Amino acid sequence: MAPRPVTSTKVAAPRPPVRYLSRRRLIEQIDRSVDAGRGVLLVSAPAGAGKSTLVNGWLAAGERRFGWLQIDEGDDDPQRFWSYVAAALGEAVPTLPGAVAAVAGDGPRAIVGATVNEIDAVDEHVALVIDDYHLISNPDVHASVEQLATLRPANLAVVLSTRVDPPFRLGRLRVRDQLTELRAEDLRFDADEAAWLLDADTVGLDVESVDRLRQRTEGWAAGLVLAGLSLRNSDDIDGFVSSFHGDDQLVADYLSEEFLDSLEDDERDRLLDVSILERMSGPLIDEVTGRDDGTTWLRSLAGTNQLVIALDRTGTWFRFHHLLRDVLRDELEQRAPERRAELHAAAGRWCEASGELLDAVEHYLAADRRVEAADLVTNHATELLNVGRTYTVKRYLDRLGDLVDRHGGLAIVHGWVSFVTGRFFEAETSLATATSLDIEGANADLIQSLSAMIQLAKGDVAAGLAIVQGPTLPIQDPGGPMVLGGVRVWAGRFDEARPFLDTAKEMAAAHPDHFVAAVTPIFEAIAEIEVGRLAAARDLARSSITFADEHRISEAPQMALAHSVIARATTDSDEAMVAALRGVQLARRAPENVMLTYALASAADVAFVRSHPDAESLLSEARAIVDRCVDPGIAGRYLRQVEARHGRADRPLAEGLVEEISERELSVLRYLPSKLSQREIAGELYVSLNTVKTHCKAIYRKLGVDSRQAAVQTARDHGLL
Repeated sequence: MAPRPVTSTKVAAPRPPVRYLSRRRLIEQIDRSVDAGRGVLLVSAPAGAGKSTLVNGWLAAGERRFGWLQIDEGDDDPQRFWSYVAAALGEAVPTLPGAVAAVAGDGPRAIVGATVNEIDAVDEHVALVIDDYHLISNPDVHASVEQLATLRPANLAVVLSTRVDPPFRLGRLRVRDQLTELRAEDLRFDADEAAWLLDADTVGLDVESVDRLRQRTEGWAAGLVLAGLSLRNSDDIDGFVSSFHGDDQLVADYLSEEFLDSLEDDERDRLLDVSILERMSGPLIDEVTGRDDGTTWLRSLAGTNQLVIALDRTGTWFRFHHLLRDVLRDELEQRAPERRAELHAAAGRWCEASGELLDAVEHYLAADRRVEAADLVTNHATELLNVGRTYTVKRYLDRLGDLVDRHGGLAIVHGWVSFVTGRFFEAETSLATATSLDIEGANADLIQSLSAMIQLAKGDVAAGLAIVQGPTLPIQDPGGPMVLGGVRVWAGRFDEARPFLDTAKEMAAAHPDHFVAAVTPIFEAIAEIEVGRLAAARDLARSSITFADEHRISEAPQMALAHSVIARATTDSDEAMVAALRGVQLARRAPENVMLTYALASAADVAFVRSHPDAESLLSEARAIVDRCVDPGIAGRYLRQVEARHGRADRPLAEGLVEEISERELSVLRYLPSKLSQREIAGELYVSLNTVKTHCKAIYRKLGVDSRQAAVQTARDHGLL
């Protein structure tokens, strides 16, 4: 089951209620203000004020093309948020989804820029409505939406419907005369509107009674709606008008005590059961309640109760008004708190079977079915990461808390997410946890791959090579063969690496796994350039970057070396410098020692040719990293080549073996890739320390190198290791 990229009801304007009042005075006020250039519309008022209905009416009365985004708590993920914005505006601006997808990996600022450009190119007026914006709490999302409001093209109206003001610099928008504001006092119903909403003629309300109810509710839409519902069941209209109160809390109490108490037990129980749902359809209701008439019941309910809101034009999906939902949930918690978990578990099962991954996880968490939630996150982390939902995965990992220490699959997901975001200590801790929990070997290939990559991050190619040359494990994830091949590339064993990389590409295409599909060709490109096939290396690197751009992962640190390869392989010196510095920029985001060394060496190489002022500092940084590595593999060799090429090496590089290495020297050489000191090697071989030192000097001389690291890689190149 793959997560659905877009939930259609989130990007559709809610259907107007059966009895709908067009609030012409407010619609005309909005039109005048927006037409005057105040195209950021903030509708900020408490629940039940009629915000969404008003905005929907404004759109229906005009000729603007529009997109509607219904926010929920999961939209705190910047990638998810902007993918939904693009989907919401997809019909109004057909080129927008593709443009956003092309730059999604570059971060929210790039997405906003692309959004502005695509909307600006449209000849017609466009409106973007973001409903329930108060559910957003991520500062990155707030910053990007404020950027959109600031850069808004003249043909775009940005509409935020919210219970609380967003944390924007609203004063700046006011000073620039770009902001239209409607607040609770503006949304209050006047006498004529209140009479219509109360259906005064039908229920027998005179003008004075309407005015009294309007005053008691302070013109609050939800209060008037509830009063109207109750009037239909009242035999004493005057007594009802005298006793009715309309503030938020009192109406909530009234709704609980009067409206719900008037229902048959069976109807009330069903309302309580389905209140746990944020969105509801007939089949989902049937799953939760154990009945079979959910569709008929739901449509009937929506036809008679304005607090049940249609989310699409087909009458399939609905939601409760927040006030009614909260009252129902409160009563469910008081009457049957143990049932709440059962209901959420049933909803989770339905959502999981229907492919609604994120909703399923939320329901399982609400049901305290944390293992089921962890299983889902584990099984579908790759799909989520492939569509840029790193924030979502990290948020679930945080919410599952200590289960990360007890759930092997979740631990390995945490390890990989930590690794690719540069948190190597956390990755190593999670790896140890996953290893201890994986008794049956279900995640053995992922554990092996992460273990090897952590060794590369530390700068120990020999340790990584030892891991991947261990027992052959069943391959379940395309990342496994990618790492098995990648480590061999860093060790200079290019022919051994190719079959693994081919397998990784085939598996990544079949699953699919966009990250592996983008990164695997980079290892191939490094192998090609190291054997002198520059054109092939350049083509592989460029195809990798193109694929990453298309699939929103171009900002991943692991894409660094694609740019570094282009820097080495291109014949365009300007392109080479740009690519070299881009490679360093990405590599520094997750400073894996081997990768960063290679990127810095490539950048220094190009910088010296271009007489760039940073050439020396780039080379010095690379040397400093290599000096703290146990075994940097071919990255160290390449650095030595760059140093020699630009006159910064202590001694020239030797070609081939200077002299044949003896058997005794070979016995010492085999220990050099390890972390053992010379004294410890002497102990392993039962010889003196001086003997090991003498053999090491001879090895360095015969290999034409001046360090242990260089000796290791050169010995590999000659097939001695």
